[in-house]
Amino acid sequence: MQNPLVSIVIPFKNTEDYFLECLSSISQQSYLNFEVIAVDDSSTDGSKKIATIIANTDDRFTVLTNQGTGIISALQLAYRKAKGTFITRMDADDVMSSTRLEVMVRSLQKYGTNHIAVGKVKYFSATGVNDGYAVYESWLNSLTADGKNFSEIYKECVIPSPCWMVHKSDFDRCGAFNSEVYPEDYDLAFRFYKNHLKCIPCDEVLHLWRDYSTRTSRTSGHYAENTFLDLKFDYFKEIELNPNKNIVLWGAGKKGKTMAQKLINAAIDFRWICNNTKKIGKHIYEVEMQSVTALKEIENPQLIITVANQEDQKAIKTLLESLHLKSYEDYYFFC
Repeated sequence: MQNPLVSIVIPFKNTEDYFLECLSSISQQSYLNFEVIAVDDSSTDGSKKIATIIANTDDRFTVLTNQGTGIISALQLAYRKAKGTFITRMDADDVMSSTRLEVMVRSLQKYGTNHIAVGKVKYFSATGVNDGYAVYESWLNSLTADGKNFSEIYKECVIPSPCWMVHKSDFDRCGAFNSEVYPEDYDLAFRFYKNHLKCIPCDEVLHLWRDYSTRTSRTSGHYAENTFLDLKFDYFKEIELNPNKNIVLWGAGKKGKTMAQKLINAAIDFRWICNNTKKIGKHIYEVEMQSVTALKEIENPQLIITVANQEDQKAIKTLLESLHLKSYEDYYFFC
Protein backbone atom coordinates (compact mmCIF):
# COMPACT_ATOMS: atom_id res chain seq x y z
CA MET A 1 0.00 0.00 0.00
CA GLN A 2 1.48 3.33 -1.08
CA ASN A 3 -0.04 5.46 1.69
CA PRO A 4 -1.09 3.21 4.59
CA LEU A 5 -3.24 4.52 7.41
CA VAL A 6 -1.44 6.04 10.41
CA SER A 7 -3.18 6.00 13.80
CA ILE A 8 -2.27 8.93 16.06
CA VAL A 9 -3.32 8.51 19.70
CA ILE A 10 -3.60 11.62 21.87
CA PRO A 11 -4.48 11.66 25.57
CA PHE A 12 -5.37 15.16 26.74
CA LYS A 13 -6.27 16.94 29.95
CA ASN A 14 -6.63 20.69 30.54
CA THR A 15 -4.49 21.84 27.62
CA GLU A 16 -6.89 24.38 26.10
CA ASP A 17 -4.14 27.00 25.76
CA TYR A 18 -2.15 24.79 23.39
CA PHE A 19 -4.48 22.14 22.00
CA LEU A 20 -5.67 23.99 18.91
CA GLU A 21 -2.09 24.58 17.77
CA CYS A 22 -1.34 20.90 18.35
CA LEU A 23 -4.34 19.65 16.37
CA SER A 24 -3.76 22.19 13.61
CA SER A 25 -0.20 20.94 13.17
CA ILE A 26 -1.65 17.47 12.57
CA SER A 27 -4.39 18.60 10.16
CA GLN A 28 -1.73 20.42 8.11
CA GLN A 29 0.49 17.37 7.65
CA SER A 30 1.86 16.71 4.17
CA TYR A 31 0.85 13.06 4.68
CA LEU A 32 -2.94 12.86 4.49
CA ASN A 33 -3.95 9.29 5.33
CA PHE A 34 -4.17 9.35 9.12
CA GLU A 35 -6.69 9.04 11.91
CA VAL A 36 -6.54 10.89 15.21
CA ILE A 37 -8.01 9.27 18.30
CA ALA A 38 -8.05 11.88 21.07
CA VAL A 39 -9.12 10.82 24.56
CA ASP A 40 -10.25 13.34 27.15
CA ASP A 41 -8.88 12.44 30.57
CA SER A 42 -11.32 14.40 32.80
CA SER A 43 -10.57 17.88 31.50
CA THR A 44 -12.18 20.75 33.40
CA ASP A 45 -11.35 23.42 30.83
CA GLY A 46 -12.27 23.86 27.17
CA SER A 47 -9.93 21.21 25.77
CA LYS A 48 -12.67 18.77 24.81
CA LYS A 49 -14.67 21.49 23.09
CA ILE A 50 -11.65 22.41 20.96
CA ALA A 51 -11.14 18.78 19.94
CA THR A 52 -14.84 18.33 19.20
CA ILE A 53 -14.94 21.37 16.92
CA ILE A 54 -12.02 19.96 14.91
CA ALA A 55 -13.67 16.51 14.77
CA ASN A 56 -16.91 18.01 13.48
CA THR A 57 -15.09 19.52 10.51
CA ASP A 58 -12.59 16.72 9.78
CA ASP A 59 -13.75 13.11 9.97
CA ARG A 60 -10.19 11.90 10.46
CA PHE A 61 -10.47 13.13 14.08
CA THR A 62 -12.35 11.20 16.78
CA VAL A 63 -12.87 12.38 20.36
CA LEU A 64 -13.50 9.90 23.18
CA THR A 65 -13.87 10.17 26.96
CA ASN A 66 -11.59 8.18 29.26
CA GLN A 67 -13.59 5.73 31.36
CA GLY A 68 -10.63 5.18 33.67
CA THR A 69 -8.19 7.64 35.19
CA GLY A 70 -4.81 8.78 33.98
CA ILE A 71 -2.75 8.87 30.83
CA ILE A 72 -2.18 5.11 30.57
CA SER A 73 -5.90 4.36 30.67
CA ALA A 74 -6.49 7.06 28.05
CA LEU A 75 -3.80 5.61 25.78
CA GLN A 76 -5.26 2.13 26.13
CA LEU A 77 -8.73 3.34 25.13
CA ALA A 78 -7.36 5.21 22.12
CA TYR A 79 -5.34 2.22 20.96
CA ARG A 80 -8.32 -0.13 21.14
CA LYS A 81 -9.94 2.03 18.46
CA ALA A 82 -6.83 2.31 16.26
CA LYS A 83 -7.08 0.83 12.77
CA GLY A 84 -3.80 2.00 11.27
CA THR A 85 -0.95 0.00 9.80
CA PHE A 86 1.36 2.37 11.65
CA ILE A 87 1.01 3.65 15.22
CA THR A 88 2.27 6.89 16.70
CA ARG A 89 1.49 9.11 19.66
CA MET A 90 1.10 12.84 20.13
CA ASP A 91 1.04 15.05 23.22
CA ALA A 92 -1.71 17.66 23.35
CA ASP A 93 0.62 20.54 24.16
CA ASP A 94 3.25 19.88 21.48
CA VAL A 95 3.55 20.62 17.76
CA MET A 96 4.37 18.36 14.81
CA SER A 97 6.56 19.57 11.98
CA SER A 98 4.55 19.60 8.75
CA THR A 99 6.39 16.57 7.33
CA ARG A 100 6.66 14.42 10.46
CA LEU A 101 4.17 11.72 9.40
CA GLU A 102 5.46 11.57 5.84
CA VAL A 103 9.09 11.21 6.88
CA MET A 104 8.27 8.48 9.38
CA VAL A 105 6.00 6.50 7.06
CA ARG A 106 8.59 6.54 4.26
CA SER A 107 11.29 5.45 6.70
CA LEU A 108 9.24 2.49 7.90
CA GLN A 109 8.36 1.53 4.35
CA LYS A 110 12.05 1.56 3.46
CA TYR A 111 13.34 -0.35 6.49
CA GLY A 112 10.38 -2.64 7.18
CA THR A 113 9.23 -4.24 10.41
CA ASN A 114 11.37 -4.50 13.53
CA HIS A 115 12.23 -0.82 13.21
CA ILE A 116 11.21 2.41 14.92
CA ALA A 117 10.99 5.69 13.04
CA VAL A 118 12.17 8.55 15.25
CA GLY A 119 13.04 12.19 14.66
CA LYS A 120 14.95 15.02 16.19
CA VAL A 121 13.13 17.26 18.66
CA LYS A 122 13.35 20.88 19.70
CA TYR A 123 12.19 22.49 22.94
CA PHE A 124 10.45 25.84 22.87
CA SER A 125 9.06 27.97 25.66
CA ALA A 126 7.59 31.44 26.15
CA THR A 127 10.03 31.97 29.02
CA GLY A 128 13.10 30.36 27.46
CA VAL A 129 14.43 26.81 27.64
CA ASN A 130 16.54 26.00 30.69
CA ASP A 131 20.03 24.57 30.37
CA GLY A 132 19.02 21.09 31.55
CA TYR A 133 16.46 20.65 28.77
CA ALA A 134 18.85 22.11 26.20
CA VAL A 135 21.50 19.54 27.17
CA TYR A 136 18.94 16.71 27.00
CA GLU A 137 17.75 17.87 23.58
CA SER A 138 21.29 17.98 22.22
CA TRP A 139 22.17 14.55 23.65
CA LEU A 140 18.99 12.92 22.38
CA ASN A 141 19.30 14.42 18.91
CA SER A 142 22.90 13.22 18.61
CA LEU A 143 21.69 9.66 19.22
CA THR A 144 18.73 10.02 16.85
CA ALA A 145 20.90 11.30 13.99
CA ASP A 146 22.77 7.97 13.97
CA GLY A 147 19.91 5.73 15.10
CA LYS A 148 21.97 4.77 18.18
CA ASN A 149 19.29 5.68 20.72
CA PHE A 150 19.43 2.41 22.62
CA SER A 151 23.19 2.67 23.15
CA GLU A 152 22.55 4.91 26.18
CA ILE A 153 19.11 3.81 27.35
CA TYR A 154 20.11 3.53 31.01
CA LYS A 155 20.96 7.24 31.14
CA GLU A 156 17.61 8.79 30.19
CA CYS A 157 14.61 8.04 27.97
CA VAL A 158 16.15 7.64 24.51
CA ILE A 159 12.99 7.46 22.40
CA PRO A 160 11.82 11.05 21.90
CA SER A 161 8.27 10.82 23.21
CA PRO A 162 5.98 11.21 21.42
CA CYS A 163 8.13 11.45 18.29
CA TRP A 164 8.14 7.81 17.19
CA MET A 165 6.22 5.54 14.82
CA VAL A 166 6.12 1.75 14.50
CA HIS A 167 4.32 -0.98 12.62
CA LYS A 168 1.21 -2.05 14.54
CA SER A 169 2.42 -5.65 14.48
CA ASP A 170 5.66 -4.62 16.21
CA PHE A 171 3.78 -2.46 18.68
CA ASP A 172 1.56 -5.37 19.67
CA ARG A 173 4.60 -7.63 20.03
CA CYS A 174 6.12 -5.10 22.45
CA GLY A 175 2.98 -4.99 24.60
CA ALA A 176 1.46 -1.82 23.11
CA PHE A 177 0.07 0.38 25.91
CA ASN A 178 -0.80 -2.59 28.12
CA SER A 179 1.89 -1.86 30.70
CA GLU A 180 0.77 -0.03 33.85
CA VAL A 181 4.30 1.15 34.62
CA TYR A 182 5.20 4.85 34.90
CA PRO A 183 6.86 6.79 33.41
CA GLU A 184 5.00 5.20 30.54
CA ASP A 185 7.15 6.65 27.74
CA TYR A 186 10.42 5.39 29.25
CA ASP A 187 8.86 1.99 29.97
CA LEU A 188 7.79 1.77 26.32
CA ALA A 189 11.34 2.65 25.21
CA PHE A 190 12.67 -0.23 27.32
CA ARG A 191 10.12 -2.61 25.82
CA PHE A 192 11.18 -1.57 22.30
CA TYR A 193 14.78 -2.22 23.35
CA LYS A 194 13.94 -5.55 25.00
CA ASN A 195 12.24 -6.74 21.81
CA HIS A 196 15.24 -5.75 19.67
CA LEU A 197 13.60 -3.07 17.54
CA LYS A 198 16.10 -0.85 15.74
CA CYS A 199 15.92 2.91 15.45
CA ILE A 200 16.06 4.41 11.97
CA PRO A 201 18.56 7.29 11.77
CA CYS A 202 16.97 10.70 11.21
CA ASP A 203 18.61 14.11 10.92
CA GLU A 204 15.42 16.18 10.72
CA VAL A 205 13.59 18.01 13.51
CA LEU A 206 10.12 16.44 13.38
CA HIS A 207 8.66 17.42 16.73
CA LEU A 208 8.52 20.58 18.84
CA TRP A 209 8.40 20.04 22.60
CA ARG A 210 6.62 22.80 24.51
CA ASP A 211 8.00 23.52 27.97
CA TYR A 212 6.00 25.35 30.64
CA SER A 213 5.73 25.30 34.41
CA THR A 214 2.64 23.07 34.65
CA ARG A 215 3.71 20.47 32.08
CA THR A 216 2.97 16.97 33.41
CA SER A 217 6.59 15.87 33.25
CA ARG A 218 7.42 18.72 35.63
CA THR A 219 4.58 18.27 38.11
CA SER A 220 3.61 14.59 38.29
CA GLY A 221 5.21 12.23 40.79
CA HIS A 222 5.18 9.58 38.06
CA TYR A 223 8.12 11.39 36.46
CA ALA A 224 10.23 11.90 39.60
CA GLU A 225 13.89 10.86 39.60
CA ASN A 226 13.36 7.91 41.93
CA THR A 227 10.73 6.47 39.56
CA PHE A 228 13.23 6.58 36.69
CA LEU A 229 15.81 4.75 38.79
CA ASP A 230 13.28 2.07 39.73
CA LEU A 231 12.51 1.51 36.06
CA LYS A 232 16.16 1.37 35.02
CA PHE A 233 17.06 -1.08 37.77
CA ASP A 234 14.11 -3.39 37.06
CA TYR A 235 14.95 -3.61 33.36
CA PHE A 236 18.66 -4.01 34.10
CA LYS A 237 17.86 -7.04 36.24
CA GLU A 238 15.58 -8.46 33.56
CA ILE A 239 17.68 -7.79 30.47
CA GLU A 240 21.32 -7.28 31.40
CA LEU A 241 22.17 -8.94 34.71
CA ASN A 242 24.66 -11.73 34.05
CA PRO A 243 24.96 -14.33 36.83
CA ASN A 244 28.42 -15.24 35.53
CA LYS A 245 29.78 -11.75 36.09
CA ASN A 246 30.74 -9.84 39.23
CA ILE A 247 28.59 -6.75 39.75
CA VAL A 248 30.54 -3.57 40.44
CA LEU A 249 28.90 -0.30 41.43
CA TRP A 250 30.90 2.84 40.58
CA GLY A 251 29.96 6.04 42.39
CA ALA A 252 29.00 6.94 45.96
CA GLY A 253 26.83 10.00 45.42
CA LYS A 254 23.07 10.14 45.84
CA LYS A 255 22.31 7.89 42.87
CA GLY A 256 25.11 5.53 43.78
CA LYS A 257 23.72 5.07 47.26
CA THR A 258 20.22 4.55 45.87
CA MET A 259 21.49 1.87 43.49
CA ALA A 260 23.42 0.22 46.33
CA GLN A 261 20.21 -0.03 48.34
CA LYS A 262 18.43 -1.60 45.38
CA LEU A 263 21.18 -4.16 44.90
CA ILE A 264 21.11 -5.01 48.60
CA ASN A 265 17.31 -5.30 48.65
CA ALA A 266 17.48 -7.59 45.61
CA ALA A 267 20.11 -9.76 47.36
CA ILE A 268 22.63 -9.10 44.60
CA ASP A 269 26.25 -9.23 45.75
CA PHE A 270 28.42 -6.38 44.50
CA ARG A 271 31.70 -4.55 44.92
CA TRP A 272 31.56 -0.79 45.39
CA ILE A 273 34.24 1.53 44.01
CA CYS A 274 34.74 5.30 43.83
CA ASN A 275 37.37 8.01 43.36
CA ASN A 276 36.57 9.86 46.60
CA THR A 277 39.56 9.34 48.87
CA LYS A 278 37.49 10.40 51.91
CA LYS A 279 35.14 7.45 51.38
CA ILE A 280 37.60 4.72 50.35
CA GLY A 281 38.02 2.20 53.15
CA LYS A 282 34.80 3.20 54.88
CA HIS A 283 31.60 1.15 54.95
CA ILE A 284 28.26 2.37 53.58
CA TYR A 285 25.31 0.06 54.16
CA GLU A 286 27.92 -2.39 55.50
CA VAL A 287 29.66 -2.50 52.12
CA GLU A 288 33.31 -1.42 52.00
CA MET A 289 34.14 1.38 49.60
CA GLN A 290 37.12 0.45 47.46
CA SER A 291 39.44 2.37 45.20
CA VAL A 292 38.92 2.31 41.44
CA THR A 293 42.25 0.49 41.22
CA ALA A 294 40.50 -2.59 42.65
CA LEU A 295 38.73 -2.95 39.31
CA LYS A 296 41.89 -4.39 37.76
CA GLU A 297 41.70 -7.32 40.16
CA ILE A 298 38.02 -8.16 39.57
CA GLU A 299 37.37 -10.92 37.05
CA ASN A 300 34.42 -10.65 34.64
CA PRO A 301 33.06 -7.37 36.01
CA GLN A 302 29.68 -5.94 35.08
CA LEU A 303 29.61 -2.29 36.08
CA ILE A 304 26.75 0.04 36.97
CA ILE A 305 28.17 3.56 36.76
CA THR A 306 26.35 6.40 38.53
CA VAL A 307 28.89 9.17 37.92
CA ALA A 308 27.08 12.07 36.26
CA ASN A 309 29.87 14.49 35.31
CA GLN A 310 30.43 14.32 31.55
CA GLU A 311 34.20 14.75 31.71
CA ASP A 312 34.45 12.07 34.40
CA GLN A 313 32.36 9.76 32.23
CA LYS A 314 34.79 10.20 29.33
CA ALA A 315 37.73 9.35 31.59
CA ILE A 316 35.90 6.32 32.96
CA LYS A 317 35.09 5.09 29.47
CA THR A 318 38.73 5.47 28.43
CA LEU A 319 39.86 3.46 31.45
CA LEU A 320 37.32 0.71 30.86
CA GLU A 321 38.23 0.43 27.19
CA SER A 322 41.89 0.08 28.20
CA LEU A 323 40.78 -2.90 30.27
CA HIS A 324 39.04 -4.30 27.16
CA LEU A 325 35.57 -3.88 28.66
CA LYS A 326 32.64 -3.28 26.32
CA SER A 327 29.75 -0.85 26.68
CA TYR A 328 26.34 -2.53 27.13
CA GLU A 329 28.02 -5.82 27.84
CA ASP A 330 30.44 -5.09 30.65
CA TYR A 331 29.44 -1.58 31.75
CA TYR A 332 26.38 0.69 31.81
CA PHE A 333 26.12 4.40 32.59
CA PHE A 334 23.04 5.06 34.72
CA CYS A 335 23.17 8.86 34.51
